[in-house]
Amino acid sequence: MMQKKYERITLEERIEIEKMLALKKSYSEIAIHLGRHKSSIQRDVSPYGRKKYKAMVATWYSVDNSRGRRLNKTKINNNTKLEKEVLKMLKKRWSPDQICVSLKRKYPDNPSMHISHEAIYLHVYLHSKTELRHLLRQKRKLRGNVRRGKDKRTTIVDPVRIDERPEEVLGREIPGHWEGDLVMGKERESAIGTLVERTTRTIIIVPLKNKDSTSVRKAFEKEFKSIPRQMKKTLTYDNGTEMAQHKLFTSNTKIQVYFTHPYSPWERPTNENSNGLIRDYFPKGTDFSTISTKRLKEVQNELNERPRKVLDYHTPKEVFEKIILNAL
Repeated sequence: MMQKKYERITLEERIEIEKMLALKKSYSEIAIHLGRHKSSIQRDVSPYGRKKYKAMVATWYSVDNSRGRRLNKTKINNNTKLEKEVLKMLKKRWSPDQICVSLKRKYPDNPSMHISHEAIYLHVYLHSKTELRHLLRQKRKLRGNVRRGKDKRTTIVDPVRIDERPEEVLGREIPGHWEGDLVMGKERESAIGTLVERTTRTIIIVPLKNKDSTSVRKAFEKEFKSIPRQMKKTLTYDNGTEMAQHKLFTSNTKIQVYFTHPYSPWERPTNENSNGLIRDYFPKGTDFSTISTKRLKEVQNELNERPRKVLDYHTPKEVFEKIILNAL
């Protein structure tokens, strides 16, 4: 009988480990949650200790040890051209995911100019690149959203993970793939929904009377009714319980919902960026219950009629409408 091939612990798994350690979970509980052996978890944590374990640090030293590299001899540090390209795109507020894809398109036959989004994050966070951290929209000291104390979120039942999403979604060439989220209001008592189409960067701001799963499902379904059929293929969402009725949503709209890994907002880069644009109009502390639907749609229209460099200075509205016309 063939032995199962050992796979190294990933950064996403280490973020889960860090989060669960903060919640005082045992090695056995963490192992069951990740589908790993208890000794693998213990071996990964032991060099740092339960209280000092950091997912990013553990990942870097794992890569460093496996490749026999010193801390300052990474691919990006050894390639001046690659480093300049990455820095240039970071300064444009591009996400590491967008940079990764862009470089592969720009240099399809030059692997030396290819770099994963994880390697970019490691470069930013683990090489004392404080000035680079400020170029990311999420200016955290460490990557990953580690919640301290009790985890109040309920697990989504039968989520279809992003790993099963069609490859065409990542490339952005084929339209109709959306990312979704909620933008929370003052003291998290109010919220608006946000939907963004990955290819055209078209933004839909969804008015919400409540943020329970039924209200969110119905509000999102209503917004999608006015979207042409060829522009409705998938929706990538985080693990918020407001999307707990994802199966009913898919049944009603024929839009398959995919969920990111827990605490991985970078897996919805377009939506994260769009939420930042919306925050320019509605900063943290806004009570969305006092904002009219008319005002929300005014902001939506302004954003969709703003030229975007990533669209060659066309507007999301222009690109969206051109795709619809070409499909007729």
